[in-house]
Amino acid sequence: MANHLYDAIFEPHAASGTTFLHLPDGTTLSHQDFAGTIASLVAALAAIGVKAGDRVAAQVEKSPTALALYAACLHAGAVFLPLNTSYTDQEVAFFIQDCAASVLFCDPARAPQLENVMAQMPTHLVTMAADGTGSWQSARPHALPVKAERTGDDLAAILYTSGTTGRPKGAMLSHDNLLSNAAALVDLWGMTAADTLMHALPVYHSHGLFVACNVSLLAGARMVYFPKFDPDLVISALPDCTVMMGVPTFYTRLLASPAFTPEASRNMRLFISGSAPLLAHTHQAFEDRTGHRILERYGLTETSMNTSNPLNGLRKPGTVGMPLPGVDLRIERTEPGAAGEIQVKGPNVFKGYWGLKEKTADAFTTDGYFRTGDLGDIDADGYVTIVGRSKDLIISGGLNIYPKEIETVIDAQPEVDESAVIGLPDPDFGERVIAIVVETTKGAVDPVALKSVLARSLAKYKLPKEIVTIDNLPRNSMGKVMKKDLRDLIAQKRL
Repeated sequence: MANHLYDAIFEPHAASGTTFLHLPDGTTLSHQDFAGTIASLVAALAAIGVKAGDRVAAQVEKSPTALALYAACLHAGAVFLPLNTSYTDQEVAFFIQDCAASVLFCDPARAPQLENVMAQMPTHLVTMAADGTGSWQSARPHALPVKAERTGDDLAAILYTSGTTGRPKGAMLSHDNLLSNAAALVDLWGMTAADTLMHALPVYHSHGLFVACNVSLLAGARMVYFPKFDPDLVISALPDCTVMMGVPTFYTRLLASPAFTPEASRNMRLFISGSAPLLAHTHQAFEDRTGHRILERYGLTETSMNTSNPLNGLRKPGTVGMPLPGVDLRIERTEPGAAGEIQVKGPNVFKGYWGLKEKTADAFTTDGYFRTGDLGDIDADGYVTIVGRSKDLIISGGLNIYPKEIETVIDAQPEVDESAVIGLPDPDFGERVIAIVVETTKGAVDPVALKSVLARSLAKYKLPKEIVTIDNLPRNSMGKVMKKDLRDLIAQKRL
């Protein structure tokens, strides 16, 4: 099928005058208006020389135009690469070089620095501001571009993730991966054209782009489209919404506001939480306040959604529900009765890591299941519970943080002998980053100075909230740092 994902989620609404986006300033954008922006961006991509299969990266602020760029890439048959706006210039340069991106869209304010770090790369640098303006508007094709032919197996996007080695890996997602998942969720969550989604998530992340937007578009639903989560703005707009997708931090911040009353959620039919564990007491407090039981689900960058609590039926706090239709999930146990690694197979599972054949092979079992690295169990009713992460991944505010990347920078400092980075429970962000440092004899660690050094090479959300010094890191008989012991040690100090 031509433009497999584009034809399914964007094309059906292109000529419609019905409202698609409600914007913060009170204005609205129809599907037809949005299609016009897509067409302009398709023309710009053609003028730049983007061809089917080319990688197009974007580190831009959330806006209707940023969302239209995703659609334009699908139309052109390009592979979309959304990047976190907090990534440093060096981080962006790595992603661009790794996947050989043809184009990078960036905020105009970032362009001078990015031009310097990308000086030796054959990548076009194009600007796009938060209001949608930028140098992309000056690109004009010699001829009207036509839609590229795509099949469900062709790549639609690459999202970078990472493991404990610290080297980011590009997860390759096909048109079928994304469309099959959106179709399953539309049905499972009862999404229809009558719905209005509260969208305050970033669109560089799988949750905000491939779950929230794809599901809404496929269902023909509207979106209240805010650039970021602001509790006051969200509460004021909720009466006009029916569904909200968010991370646990959204719900803790809503509960912290006296303005978040049952009246504010009177028209809501569904609150969905994901990207990080929702604490049981948050789940209960939310139900006590609003009468709504938050629906938790579980997904990964490599798979989009794997499980979900039911729309109709018991939503068990502390669980992430049951496998989606078409998703085969199993627990690979190393000992009977114990939790084991969650492994999944289905049309949602990615095609592999860009340029990393060995790591791709290692990520799958011999019978084709993806090794998630998450530890979990399934109860007698079929509900999945996640009990830990074998890769020491930290999820803070719904964003993945990989300890090794931070440890590498800390360990390079002359006053540091070694370090370990862990996540501890946080009522607002789900987890907060803590760095444990062993000092050398060359001098004491100054936490403020160390944070300043880290800020020069790491995105803000990766920076440790606290730096703790200890004499030695606990290790097992094989010399591996026992991070569980570290978590227990730091937690005891907080008592």
